[in-house]
Parts: sequence; structure tokens; C-alpha cells
Amino acid sequence: MNAKKVVTRFPPSPTGFLHVGSARTALFNYLFTAQQGGVMHLRIEDTDRQRSTKEYEDNIVEGLKWLNIPYADMVRQSERGALYADYTKKLLETGAVYWSDEEGDKGKVIRFKNPGGEVSFTDLIRGEITFDVSELGDFAIARDEEHPLYHLAVVIDDHDQGVTHVIRGEDGISNTPRQILIQRAIGATEPTYAHIPLILAPDKSKLSKRYGAVSITEYREQGYLPEAVVNFLALLGWSPQSGGEDREIFSTLELIERFDLSQVHKSGAVFNVEKLKWMNREYLRTLETTIYEQEVCERLPQRDSAILKRILPILSERVYTFNDITQLDSEGELDYFFKKPRPTREQLKTPQYLEEVEMILTGLPIDQWTVENIKNALWDFATEKGRGEVLWPLRISLSGKDKSPDPFTLAALLGKEETLARINYARTLV
Repeated sequence: MNAKKVVTRFPPSPTGFLHVGSARTALFNYLFTAQQGGVMHLRIEDTDRQRSTKEYEDNIVEGLKWLNIPYADMVRQSERGALYADYTKKLLETGAVYWSDEEGDKGKVIRFKNPGGEVSFTDLIRGEITFDVSELGDFAIARDEEHPLYHLAVVIDDHDQGVTHVIRGEDGISNTPRQILIQRAIGATEPTYAHIPLILAPDKSKLSKRYGAVSITEYREQGYLPEAVVNFLALLGWSPQSGGEDREIFSTLELIERFDLSQVHKSGAVFNVEKLKWMNREYLRTLETTIYEQEVCERLPQRDSAILKRILPILSERVYTFNDITQLDSEGELDYFFKKPRPTREQLKTPQYLEEVEMILTGLPIDQWTVENIKNALWDFATEKGRGEVLWPLRISLSGKDKSPDPFTLAALLGKEETLARINYARTLV
């Protein structure tokens, strides 16, 4: 039982869409907080009035909802001016801060009177960190009494909300000494810090849109499942100790149970979109059949739903995201399931055995028409005559495509009558 209830916060600025880096920060905060039975606040840091928009704020809220990352409440810094003014006036009264004339015609700002010396704190991921704060000089903390700059607003908010743990990206490390100085000036308790590694592109450069730094809602539009994205993000920079298990698929509940900030890596985490696709396919395979059917049919409303449901096993092998279904269809990769192919003589290459293939399959009872039985019926003959010479023209007869599922699977899905009809047509080309 914790002596003090854990309180965390996720504080995005609504100056851009919720991207993978911010989403992972929110996720790490949530996993830690949920494991400790604590509370996580959503704080919209919208003090930059010119760049902050309602559109970006809505996108942040929508992205967290899609990822199923809950929070206790939401506050906006733009609505907390009176609170900031109260603290700023007290700081002015104590002499901890002062009005300063800026160079040129920039007016005045309120600056923090830096006492100098060193500031140290223990980071749960990186250990002891020490800064010589003398190098910071007297830094600006507010434009006026009601409009604090970033560092002052963050410290007041953390103190007011009772934040016990600050879990953020490693780019926030340099902000920590200023914030600790302000904490001391207002009499706030210093929270525990944990700075998580940045997410990097495959070439170890800063993550860009080219490599996946896009809005979280774009992954939703691309047909990813939120559970897969959460699982993937959780393993970016953190490795669970799984007792020798070799696994990478974890439910959110399992992630909460296993999450440990001490196991978070210090070095940057590489974003691998192929790994995300693989993980998403693993989750797609576990979807309830009715849900999978619904998603497929909604994306291809122009196609026969009965046929779509029949070819779900094929799709599950070829599809990594739901959008792949639409792409396969637009590229004509599914056409042969819905209309008879018209292959050429050149495509068939070695059609001389099609007559024997047709005879063998004609003799296979319809109640035994399965992938395994079709393969068993043809295998000895194909081995004797040459598998390529027998099976290639059969595949082309059934699909008309150089790339398609194997002929046994195709025949089973098409049914006996349609399979024989397509073979018969191909024989007319000989």
C-alpha cells in the first residue's frame, strides 16, 4: 500500500496533432498510474494563444479516447489565470522574482532571481542528475502576473494538482533545474522524475512523418487496431521482464501488471513500422469473426458479402491493416473471387495436364471438397508429372494471376462447380 497516492499528468500543447511520441508518453503515464492505483490528469497547456487551436485539442482528446487511455479530468492552462496571478504576486512580494525591462521595445517581463549553485535530482530511469544552475542566469517566468511562461505554469499546475511523478520525454531533462528552483520558491514538494527515451527513425535520426511521426488518428484511418498500437508503443523503450517468455503480444491489463519504470531504456527507441504492421496483423487474427466480417464488408460495399465472408481466411494471411483490404481490391487482387478470370495461353505455360486435373477433381465428392482433400487428390499426379507443370496452370486457370493463393486453397474457396468451370475454360485455350 502506497504511503502517498500516485498522481501523474499528461500535459500536451494543442499546437499540433497527437503524434506517436506524445501518445507513448501518455501511455507510460497511464500504465504506471494504473498499476499504482493512482490518478492521471489531462492538462492542456495552451498558454501559446497564437498556435493553440480547438482542432488540435479535439484531436488530442480523440486520440486518447481511441487508444483507451483514460484520465481523471481535464484542465486548460488558459482558464487558470487567477491561480497563476496569485502565485506570481506572492513571488513578487517575497522578492523571488522581479520585473525586468527587456532590450529594445519589448516591454517588461518577470524574471526569476537565480540563487546559483547546483541542483540535483534522482531520475527513476537515469539515476542522479546534477546541474550548475548558475549558467541559467535570471530566467523569464511570466509576461505579466496572469500570463506565466512555461516553467512557472507547469510548476504551479503540478503543485496545485498534487502531482507526485513527472513522466516525460528526455528532452524535458534540461527544463528540470529551472522548475526545481521555482518549486522551492513557492514551497512546492519536488515530484519524482522519470525521463523516457525519445523515439527515433530507423536511421537513428529524429522521428519524422516519413517514418511514422503522424497523428495517432491517422493510424486509425489507416486501419490499425488501437490495441495493437498500444502494445507497440508500450514496447518502444521498455522491455518487460517476462520470466524467460519469448513474447511481444500483451493485453493492456498485462502491460499494467508488468510495467516498471526501472526497466525503461536510457537510449532512444527505434520506430519500426514493419513491426507495427506485424503486431497489428496478430491482433486482427484474434478478432471475433463477426467483427472482422463487418469491417471487411464496410470497406468493400460493392462486393458480394457472401463471397467476402468466404475468403476471410485468405485476407487474414495477406492483410496487415484493414486498409490493405481496400488496396488489394483496388489493385484487382481480389477480382478472381468475384468474376471468372480470362487467362491467356502464354500465362498457362504448361496446360497439357489440365484434362487429367479436371478428371481427378471431378471424381472428388462435393462433401469432401476441402483444401486438404483437394491437395491429397492431386499431389501424387503433380509429383509424377512435375508439380510446377501441373499446379501452375491450375493456379492460373482459377485466378488468372501470377500471384494468388495456392491452387488447393483457391479451389476450396471457389467450390467444385466453379473450379471445374474455370479449368474447362482454360482447356479451350490449348
